[in-house]
Formats: sequence, structure tokens, C-alpha cells
Amino acid sequence: MEGVVLLLNCFVSPFGNRVRIALKFKGVAYEEKAENLAAKSPLLLSSNPVHAKVPVLIVDGKPVCESLVILEFIDDGFSAAGAPPLLPADPYARAHARFWASYVDTKLNEAGMRVWRSPKGATAAVEAARKDTVAALKTLEAELGGKPYFGGDALGYVDVALVPFVPWFLTYERFGGFTVAAECPALAAWADRCVRENTCVAESLPEAEHVFQFVCGMRKAFGLD
Repeated sequence: MEGVVLLLNCFVSPFGNRVRIALKFKGVAYEEKAENLAAKSPLLLSSNPVHAKVPVLIVDGKPVCESLVILEFIDDGFSAAGAPPLLPADPYARAHARFWASYVDTKLNEAGMRVWRSPKGATAAVEAARKDTVAALKTLEAELGGKPYFGGDALGYVDVALVPFVPWFLTYERFGGFTVAAECPALAAWADRCVRENTCVAESLPEAEHVFQFVCGMRKAFGLD
């Protein structure tokens, strides 16, 4: 696939950073435009008129929306770039990977958001969100099992779907009163491995402290503190 590749993203977005990782994994040259989600650009609004959210990948003027859809688009469209595929060839294994990537979005992301978006003093809400977040992490850890990566011996689709949430773990921990390392040591080791062994991951993720400070700013803007 040829053409100018432009990614509309916000630096803390785990969804946008999935796309960063996949593009770097495939060796695709691209440009990135930072979006201010409080004042969305006309390009973002016209490229994703349904949801008006990042990420959007624009290839030769054609927008592709929704991060997991974009991952598959990159995997298929840039298959000649020389990197191995993110999704396995076997239909069952592909469906299995898609299931777990969806689980990240519907379970971990939803629960984690409730941890940091609960108003100050809402002890019961925070505790419920903490329990759900830890449960989701433990479920993912069980799926990982003894494998180095969810995809087996190398970085794959589920790894790319989940690892951009790792910089958010600190935020979940500070607002939820737990640590991922204590609750899910194997998952914490996986997270370290992903960054240590994959340049495409290490170069694509924000600092956890920067994510936390960004969230603190959002909480103030939302009147949660």
C-alpha cells in the first residue's frame, strides 16, 4: 500500500498508541497530528464524523476509524513491509485473538475508567471499580498463562491491543489503592517484557507519570476533586 500515512492521535490515548505500535512494528513511515480533545480539529471531525474520536488513520486521503479496525487494516494493507503478521493465519486463532482484544476494551478499559472517574469521596464506587479492574487484569493474566506473549513467542494482536494500557496502570493504582505487580505479577512481567524486547512498543508509549498528571487535569476539569 502506498500513499501519505497520517495518524490523528492524543499522546495519552491507549487506542491511538495501538496504532503507533502497529505502524512501527510494520516499519511504515507516517506523520502524526496531535489532537486537542477539548477542541477537536476540523480534520478529525470530518474524518470521523460518527464518533469524533481518535485515533483516525488517513492513508492517501482515506480515513480508517476505530483502533482495532485500524490494526487489522495495517496488518492486511502493509503486509508486504517485511514484518510478521499481528493476527495468526488460522481462522480459529484469529477469532480467539479478536475476542481478547475486545475484552480489553469492554472490560479493562471500562472498569479502569470508573476507577479514575469516580468523584472524590465516592468510596463505594471506587471499591467496586477497583474490584472490576483487578478481576479484568487477573482474567487477562490467566489467558496469558505461561506464554511470553499473548500471541505465543512474539508480539501479536492481543499484545498490541493491551500494552498501551500499561502506562495507565499507575493511574489505576493510585486512585484504586492497589498495585498490578502485587495482584498480577505475571502480567506485570509481561508488560516489562513488551517494552524491553520491542522497540516499537518502547517508542510508542507515554510516561506513566505524564498519564497520571493528564488524568488529574481532567478530574479537575470534570469537577471530580
